[in-house]
Amino acid sequence: MSSATALDIPGYITGTWDIDPVHSEVGFVVRHLVVTKVRGRFSDVRGTIVTAENPLESQVDLEIDLNSITTHNEQRDGHLRGADFFEVETYPTMTYKASGARQDGDKFVLDGELTLKGVTKVVPLTFEVNGIGENPLAGGTVAGFSGTATINRKDFNVNFEGVQNGIAVVSDKVEIHIEIEANLRKSEA
Repeated sequence: MSSATALDIPGYITGTWDIDPVHSEVGFVVRHLVVTKVRGRFSDVRGTIVTAENPLESQVDLEIDLNSITTHNEQRDGHLRGADFFEVETYPTMTYKASGARQDGDKFVLDGELTLKGVTKVVPLTFEVNGIGENPLAGGTVAGFSGTATINRKDFNVNFEGVQNGIAVVSDKVEIHIEIEANLRKSEA
């Protein structure tokens, strides 16, 4: 493990950061019929990041409203909210919680717990710190993060088995992409 000085994150500040849902999103990419990729995103992402003296001891707590899914196709979005996929009436949110990170080159990895459809599994999330600085529009301090992970949807009971002409309609592998903008709480600035 490296110390905070060895990590050399420009502008690094300890404190509690609130995720800005207007400037943050969680997206996904999944193969459709083996020949193309379908992209979707969740527009309602909330949570906090607590940066520690040693950045590798920081914590992340995300909550994603599964009803906020959009793939730009209402029929498909409705199907994804239903029992074949997310079953949002029973499981309205997906969460990701991590306490601690490890360094991997110029990036970092969170070994956090993803909970989806009542199943919790450790999912490594590779991320980078995009920057930390002053927000000239709203005042205060802002930080940006980008992250990626890959999961097998069936590990989380998303077991839709659609087959068309012998070809799987949806692949098991799902790539997750996260863009987070967070604001340092004013009381800590």
